[in-house]
Order: sequence, then C-alpha cells, then structure tokens
Amino acid sequence: MIVTKAFLSQPTVALAKALLGTFLVHDSPQGRTIGRIVETEAYLFRGDPACHAHRGMTKRNETMFGPAGHAYVYFIYGMYYCFNVVSGALGEGEAVLIRALEPVDGIELMQIRRNTDRVRNLCSGPGKLVLAMGIGGAHNGVSLRSGSLTLHRSDSFRSLYFERPIGRVITTTRVGISRGSELKLRFLEANNEHVSRPPAPEDRLVESSSRSPRAGSKKPGDKNSSARSQKRPKVRPC
Repeated sequence: MIVTKAFLSQPTVALAKALLGTFLVHDSPQGRTIGRIVETEAYLFRGDPACHAHRGMTKRNETMFGPAGHAYVYFIYGMYYCFNVVSGALGEGEAVLIRALEPVDGIELMQIRRNTDRVRNLCSGPGKLVLAMGIGGAHNGVSLRSGSLTLHRSDSFRSLYFERPIGRVITTTRVGISRGSELKLRFLEANNEHVSRPPAPEDRLVESSSRSPRAGSKKPGDKNSSARSQKRPKVRPC
C-alpha cells in the first residue's frame, strides 16, 4: 500500500526516521525493483549549511521547495544521481536523502545494472541504490504516491517477506559532508548489513520502532538472485 500524504507531511527529521522500513518501488520498462529503506539523512532549511537549499532557491534545488512527497534527484561528481524525498512545509526547501536500501525484489535486474552479484553491496550507498533501482534525472520532481516510482508502507509486500521484529534505530552524524558535519541527522536500522557505513561504537541507540512487522529479504540463492552476465562500464558510486 502506498504511503499517505499525511505520512509524507511529517517534519523532516520525523520523516527521515519513519521512512526506515518502508519500501521504494520502481516499475521500469526493464522490470520491477523493490528496496526496503534502511538508512536516511535529513537535510534542513535552517541551521544546516549542508542542505542544498540553505542559501535559497536555485534552478538545481527548486524541487526541494515544492510539495512534500516528491522526488528530488540530483547529479553529483559528474558520475551518478542521488535520490531524496522532499519534506517539510511548502517553500521550506528540505529533503530526506535515501542512503541505503535492502534489496527485496528484482534482484537479478539490480545485479545487471550494478554489474555485481553481491547482494549486500547492491544498494549500500546513495549512488549504488539509484543505479540498482534505475532512478535518474527524469524522476526529479515526480510524485512518490503515483506513477512508476512510489513509496509503500512498511507492512507491504508480505508475500515476499517473512516477519521478524524490526531493528532499533541508530542516529549518527551524516556521511561525506564538510559543513554541518556535527549534526546528528543520519538514521539507520541497527544490525542491518545493507547500510552504507556501520555506526561507530560511540553512536547511540535512539529508539526502538513501534512497527511490529519487519520484512526480511530473500536469500541470495532464491529466485531472481543470480545475475546474467552482461558487460557494463565500471562506476564507483558512493
């Protein structure tokens, strides 16, 4: 089931936490891919110099100032895209960066796109997950409640999953930024092997999720887990 408008209208930090355990689905011409969100970062309009919008609206970041629940996709390092969920009040310029996914379905297609058969490494970073999911610049500004790229509730896709208690949520400082690096605005599921970078020992557990069902992914040997051989140029996403 697709997430509600009210869910996506939460304050940015609350949404960054709430997105953990939800599912990102892309129905592309090549096939469907599904990933479970396991790591996010919040970017705030005020007091956050790492936020693209902190100095105001530009052509590049104008999507951030639009309605919550739309995709903000931008190109970085001249190599790959990053995918964000626009958040906060209209005109505020905030977003949640999706840093890592746990692959759920369409794993074979993800492996072809990423040119690797290592399931653990398919979506363990913002650049990796957009390649695996087939997300690009054409998705910038699209609604995540309709169309081919959508967000689904944490209790969706039970036919693909077995249930187990959801992991605790850890908060840390954000990754790969030079400004606002002291702000603890990165959130990840504890003990999930698909996160982009494991938390440092000093990082603290901030909460236990109240969502009871946790989806666990298929094992690499299950259907759709082995990639076809296909040559692709090497890309080094973050």
